[in-house]
Amino acid sequence: MAEPPARPPQHATQLEGSDSRGRDLVETALVFLVFFVQGAWPVPDVNEPYYLGKAIHYWNPEWAAGDFFLESPDAHQVFYFTVGWLSLLLSPWVFAWAARLAAWGLLAWSWRRLSAAVLPGYGWAVLSAALLVGLMERCHMAGEWVVGGVEGKSFAYAFVLLALEALVRARWNRCFLLLGIASSLHVLVGGWSVLAAAVAWWASAPQRPKLRTILPGLGAGAVLALPGLLPVLLLDVGADRAMLRAAHEIYVYIRLPHHLVISLIPWHFIFRFAVLTAFWAVLWRYTKDRLGERCARLNWFVFAAVGIALTGALLTPLEFMDRALSAALLRFYWYRLSDFAVPMGVALVGLSAIAELGRRRPAAARWCLAAAVAAAVLHVGAHAVHRPFPQPPPAFRMSRRPHMLTHHRNDFLAWRDVCEFVAASPDVEPDAVFLTDRMAQTFKWYSGRPEAGNWKEIPQDAEGLVQWWHRMKHLHARPDAAPGEFWYGALAQQPPDRLRHLGKRYGARYVITFARPSLPLPVEYRNRVYAVYRLDE
Repeated sequence: MAEPPARPPQHATQLEGSDSRGRDLVETALVFLVFFVQGAWPVPDVNEPYYLGKAIHYWNPEWAAGDFFLESPDAHQVFYFTVGWLSLLLSPWVFAWAARLAAWGLLAWSWRRLSAAVLPGYGWAVLSAALLVGLMERCHMAGEWVVGGVEGKSFAYAFVLLALEALVRARWNRCFLLLGIASSLHVLVGGWSVLAAAVAWWASAPQRPKLRTILPGLGAGAVLALPGLLPVLLLDVGADRAMLRAAHEIYVYIRLPHHLVISLIPWHFIFRFAVLTAFWAVLWRYTKDRLGERCARLNWFVFAAVGIALTGALLTPLEFMDRALSAALLRFYWYRLSDFAVPMGVALVGLSAIAELGRRRPAAARWCLAAAVAAAVLHVGAHAVHRPFPQPPPAFRMSRRPHMLTHHRNDFLAWRDVCEFVAASPDVEPDAVFLTDRMAQTFKWYSGRPEAGNWKEIPQDAEGLVQWWHRMKHLHARPDAAPGEFWYGALAQQPPDRLRHLGKRYGARYVITFARPSLPLPVEYRNRVYAVYRLDE
């Protein structure tokens, strides 16, 4: 009888495990570095005044008290509760960076785990992470992103990635439990992912487990999703049918058509996403018999996400038969998950195909790998080159002239200066409401004072949405608008009597707008670009 193989010394096993953990930690740190370079825009990013402003106000109602948007019902209470408490200890700028680093760290850890489940081996997670963010930025259709400024979906996607790791390993109970947490943080990100994961489970026959065996995970996930789902379901309690119809149409066709209505998305966005989806389909077709069940389950998740997007596209023509019904259906972001899932599928399945090709045709695999590395380096490198140079935050959106936006750094510094005057001046009442230009979304961020409303910050409840649209028209629409000139370029272009009337209507005591053309109103402060006028003499 042959002797059993000798067991390795215990200290050797411990050293091997220690080395593995060390490699995992280094790889996670490198993925984090990729995400940092991708998302490290100056604070605040486009959505951060919206979500982090709400989180600050959630924990400190005195911050910008009386602001129209901040006083509206909260739709992302789990995110505000779990992250917003940091704002009690930190300034908004530091709060944003702390939340970003936490989100990117969790995303890096979860991405490394998913990549390792699909692509065992050191280094693949870093390359696949760079391909993911590059493909999402350059090939998205409806504007979805995973790594960037921080909001609820930043943390929700981290749990989606952990759920996908469980999915590819066929740990279905864990998958649905994690998707319940994701749904609590962001209902739509988690909800669409649950549907796609269910399709992947159904398509994994005959290996799939019986439904009764995954009921514990489904039940636990549903319970974990409730804290995020219930506030959303309660938003429109008491709203009548007419108000709901109006709110849905405002949300879909006026404020967010670039995310929700495929016929109003730029054609080149649709084209580039369709090309990427076709490339993923070719990958799946020619690798499905070579890459095993793990990639197969991941591909079924991507397939379901594409199917959800196609369903949204097929619903679009309903607008011509029943616009209200069309708006009620299209408001659920049908293209969100596919914008993430297709780049993810191309990154992971594509690199898996290269690894498999290396066993049959090493020379061809080296060329393919070199192309993938070049694409990743060019994308991440392009961002890395720009990061050290000062630039205005992406959220700096002030209308300079009609149909023109400025991001000029000097204008941004002037904007910061005038907001800081408002925050520090003892002559400006702490509870004073301001009229601001339509695209001025960072006034509260820098001043901590309330405003009557702006274009970016829309309430999530039906009544608030309708009120927001009325405010936008009253505050910024031209009474005799010509085609293509519906909005005033700035409050400085409006007659002073009209501004006084608007101030009385919305309880505003001040106007902050461009210094030219000058308004015949009492000046509280002026720099070379902006001015603060008093309305109640």
